Amino acid sequence: MRVPLRIAFDMDGTLADLGSAYADIEGQLFGAGDPDHERPAPEAREAEQHRKSDARAGGKDERRGTDRHRRSRAAAGHLDRVWRAIESTPNFWTTLRPIETGAVGRLHDLTCEHHWEVFFITQRPATAGGTVQWQTHTWLVEHGFHTPSVIPLSGGRGKAASALKLDYLVDNTPQNCVDVLSDSWTRAILLVDPQDDVARGSAR
Repeated sequence: MRVPLRIAFDMDGTLADLGSAYADIEGQLFGAGDPDHERPAPEAREAEQHRKSDARAGGKDERRGTDRHRRSRAAAGHLDRVWRAIESTPNFWTTLRPIETGAVGRLHDLTCEHHWEVFFITQRPATAGGTVQWQTHTWLVEHGFHTPSVIPLSGGRGKAASALKLDYLVDNTPQNCVDVLSDSWTRAILLVDPQDDVARGSAR
């Protein structure tokens, strides 16, 4: 009997178009074409949520542990306001458009055809409404993957890839691919915009 491939897919920037939704909210808050626009970083925001939660649970002044991040946000402009708007939107993660129309449904068909074991892993910050897992599951079903296995993470991809014994991770973030290559036997497939020469060169 053939052992099925175990493949994990990242969500934001790989299947779901967070970038456009982020830019829309940024435009509503600050106007189009703001020079401080940066690529959204859901992993960093989720980690920040956990740091704040841990600080409150320990009775500490969370500002002490986040001074560096506050300075970073100030230098970058208005990232915190954009993320706060996202986090206050009920079930925000269910509202995203797919990167490519029909891709999630085609992935489901390929999974059935080739008997893959597929996981969807994500490190998204919590928002108003349902849990990150529930919102992500709902989005995948709505876009054509009828039985998704969603794994919300807090931390790097490498240990998760090792624990799940993944054969492949498909991701659009170089750092996530590096984590997987460093901490597991999983092969990383990095999705890069063909027009982004800097990212392509860095990946090589």
